[in-house]
Amino acid sequence: MTTTGVLSAKLWIRRGSSADPCGQRGGHQLLASVLSRGCGPLDHLQLADLVEGCGAGLRCDTHEDGILISLKCRDVDADRLLPALGWMLRQPHLDEGQIELERDLSLQALQRQREDPFHRAFDGWRQLAYGRGPYGHDPLGIPVELEGLQREHLIELAGDLESLGSVLALSGTIPDQAHERLEEWLGSTTSQTNWQEPEAAFSHQSEVDPSAQSSLSLQPLATEQVVLMLGQAALPHGHPDDLALRLLQAHLGSGMSSLLFRRLREEHGVAYDVGVHHPARAAAAPFVMHASTGVDRAELSLDLLLSSWSELIEISLAEADLKLAKAKFRGQLAHGSQTTGQRAERRAQLRGLNLPDDHDKTCLNHLDQLGANDLRDAARRHLQCPQLSLCGPLDTLESLEKQWSLSGYAAGSSHG
Repeated sequence: MTTTGVLSAKLWIRRGSSADPCGQRGGHQLLASVLSRGCGPLDHLQLADLVEGCGAGLRCDTHEDGILISLKCRDVDADRLLPALGWMLRQPHLDEGQIELERDLSLQALQRQREDPFHRAFDGWRQLAYGRGPYGHDPLGIPVELEGLQREHLIELAGDLESLGSVLALSGTIPDQAHERLEEWLGSTTSQTNWQEPEAAFSHQSEVDPSAQSSLSLQPLATEQVVLMLGQAALPHGHPDDLALRLLQAHLGSGMSSLLFRRLREEHGVAYDVGVHHPARAAAAPFVMHASTGVDRAELSLDLLLSSWSELIEISLAEADLKLAKAKFRGQLAHGSQTTGQRAERRAQLRGLNLPDDHDKTCLNHLDQLGANDLRDAARRHLQCPQLSLCGPLDTLESLEKQWSLSGYAAGSSHG
């Protein structure tokens, strides 16, 4: 499938924030932010002139499992622009002034997050679920560690970028002889990568036992809003039970027909924002229900979230709900592959997670084989020990803490 004259290139580097060294959390995010600020023969102004002069777009994003460099351009400009991806990977300038600038921007972003109830609640949940493990911090990092990062640290990280390999995906109008010219454009790698399955590479992450940890995080904040997050570190993308959890995600939180929307908003009117966060990860991914509500309706909101969670384990979905969840899942896959950029990014992500190119097609083929009892059994295997993170006024949080202690899921609490 092509879009005439447009090329989208996605370079996935298997070194994300989960690979940040001890004491250097935020290192890969900071490194990624300066990769496009001077590389190879071009300083930051020359690179910007090249990209903008071609009417192209170039950006670099850090995720938990990888760094994603995205280039979108006209196919006729590929030979001028694709070499920049190789330079960013192997010849970054890492200029002191640009590092200082990007560090300040990251610190400002982290400060804004500390003032946001949603981010505060998720940070609290993430600490409960992952502690100081690879997924235990925002890709932006930790302020005190970010402030201490120097150029020599980034040079060391840059030298290790290819240790786990990288993946380049092209979509759209791909230039003639692109295969033959890729080495000319990007250079050749000298890394020797021993591939590991995601579960093996991150086995320490999957060994987290929520039942042995604190189950409650309180993040006091002077606001009339209360954010509730109830969830568990679940499965890596590609796990045999992952498809079942994705159908449960669609059932709970996808669209206005979802269970949480109907139950919390339409039936009880207690929440103005609800959903389920379940990203694709190489190791145990979050499976988190979230809701935002007012202080006067926080207790009812928590009760509704708890009952919704318990139902996943105790009750099989009705046939109509199962059919709707499958339709939503099919729609999500179709919606996520409409543009050249989406198709290239998904292919790069799958390869980056060491999954086959036809993974999504395989999931679609397996949909009809999954019944309501299969979803309930998967929930019983992987969603038995949810953890709760709350952000809001202290007196409301203390009331919710008492409510949580009676829920049957409580194991302890931590205060942010």
